[in-house]
Amino acid sequence: MNQWISKLELILQNLINPLEWLMIISVIGGGIYLCIQSKGYPLLKIKTAFKLLLTKEKNQGISRFQALSAVLAATVGLGNISGVAIAIHMGGPGVLVWMWLTAIIGMIIKFYSSALAVQLRVNEPNGDPLGGPMYYMQLGIKKWGKPLAVWFSIAGLFGVLPAFTANQLTQTFMDVVNPDSFIALGEFKWKLILGIILSLVSAFVIFGGLKSIVKVTSSLVPIMVGLYFFMGVFMLLSNFEKIIPTFSLIFSSAFDINTAVTGGFWGLVILGVRRAVFSNESGVGNAPMFHGQSQSKKGTDEGLVAMLGPLLDTVLVCSITGLIVIISGAYKVEELNGIILTLEAFRRLFFGFGDQLLLLMVFVFGVSTLFTYSYYGVKCFGYLTKKRWGKYYNYFYIFSIVLSALVTVEVVIGIIDLAFALMCIPNMISIVYLSKRVKKEMQERKWMP
Repeated sequence: MNQWISKLELILQNLINPLEWLMIISVIGGGIYLCIQSKGYPLLKIKTAFKLLLTKEKNQGISRFQALSAVLAATVGLGNISGVAIAIHMGGPGVLVWMWLTAIIGMIIKFYSSALAVQLRVNEPNGDPLGGPMYYMQLGIKKWGKPLAVWFSIAGLFGVLPAFTANQLTQTFMDVVNPDSFIALGEFKWKLILGIILSLVSAFVIFGGLKSIVKVTSSLVPIMVGLYFFMGVFMLLSNFEKIIPTFSLIFSSAFDINTAVTGGFWGLVILGVRRAVFSNESGVGNAPMFHGQSQSKKGTDEGLVAMLGPLLDTVLVCSITGLIVIISGAYKVEELNGIILTLEAFRRLFFGFGDQLLLLMVFVFGVSTLFTYSYYGVKCFGYLTKKRWGKYYNYFYIFSIVLSALVTVEVVIGIIDLAFALMCIPNMISIVYLSKRVKKEMQERKWMP
């Protein structure tokens, strides 16, 4: 079994290596192009974005607040809590700089992609809007939009599987709760039991469809983000004297000459970009699938709200996580990685029981992520087949939760990185190609000359 898993890890790594360069070129290159085209004007409208977030329009679809909550349910979670720890463990504190820069570029990308998801969408028979990358590809790019949409949707079937979340939730339970100390069933049986429990809880919500998902996530996510934020800020203020030296370490590590000379510099940049993309999913194309269902009549209105995603989940939450992990010194312990590293950091800085509070938040974040990712898969499968068949993807999704609970984190990260790269490439090509539509709307609204 271990030999088979090692071979799978090697295969995935060989596939990821060339694709990650294409992903980075498309995300960073495409993002910089969009920044230049927009002259950064969307970034100046953060205040407007927050106002739009809390207002509703008399139109069919979900509210902007529900759309962003659902997106954040997928992005604010284990990607921020576990993914940041993995990045720091692998690349050191300097990785955070490249995550921040990617997040800023990601805000512009989400603005454009979500604006397109509203500009180019179709309506269901009941009048509800239906939008997302596959629709703006097909409707906006007449000659080769359909093949790109199919490519994106096939990759999406695997990219939105609950592999990372289910795996890390299970591992957290095993390492922190240690159920074998109560009932000796063995690690495999306990992981199987937890995987089944997670699948049943997820099934209860996701088979209720889009409105069931957004109802649950818009209730859970704001509370958990608020709790995580205040707990994190308390720990940072309690170690205030270490904050400036930590930032100094982060920036010096990010531009370390010795790292560049030894050839590890680009590896550091790639790692930061990959984890930022995994954290806020900018350029991947997931978020527009929710924002495309919004009540917004103007694409640029929805784009501004979507832009808040990377600001909240990467610039805010990832920064808090990263600073806590570095200040605690837990990242220096070689055998700690992933969620276990973050738990140890919280335990050290929050009276010895911070890991227990974090465990509660991890499970709420993780379960809400399981809910939202299912909808992405339903939408991809429905596009590839028939809209009404999309719901059948949920059966495969539920089964994969159990399977994901049993494999190693290295395999899980490899699968997600590979699928995200394959989703990102056609999506970024389409966004750049169609970007003039968004620019035209901004000019019509006199947002830019």
